Amino acid sequence: MSEPTPTPTPAVKVKARAVPKVGKDKHYVNAEELKQAITKFYQDDDCTNYLCESITKIAQGLSFAPSFINYSYKEDMVGDAMVKMFSALKRKKFNIESDTSPFSYFTTIAFHAFINRIKKEKKHHETITAYHASKYEELLTTGEVNIYVKPLVEHDDEANYTWSE
Repeated sequence: MSEPTPTPTPAVKVKARAVPKVGKDKHYVNAEELKQAITKFYQDDDCTNYLCESITKIAQGLSFAPSFINYSYKEDMVGDAMVKMFSALKRKKFNIESDTSPFSYFTTIAFHAFINRIKKEKKHHETITAYHASKYEELLTTGEVNIYVKPLVEHDDEANYTWSE
């Protein structure tokens, strides 16, 4: 008995779905327009809405980078970055005549502000942890706290449960 030959299946073309751009335009800052806004600010000390929005977009956009997205104090990081960027603007730290992109300059400022906030929060966490450890040790040595002692026998229903002091 001969085996039937399989019929070839026609190739099916699967159309790739277009992936929508989520948030790309939301945090986009045009470097040339930002440079013009900074030039205008340096001339008349009038901070335009575009300049403020651009600084905010840079800080918020950086907060969605994979390195920073999962921190619980992300809003504090954004706030610190915005303060640092506005103080750099106020002190006219960015050199308009240079070929440096203002976007990269202010992103670098925001990046360093984020890193400084992370260091500050880490130091705070370590301080709290050290305090908890010292207080726990102090309570154990002074005997001011009762500690439950689990019986050594696992299946003894009539085991005496005692408190040590």
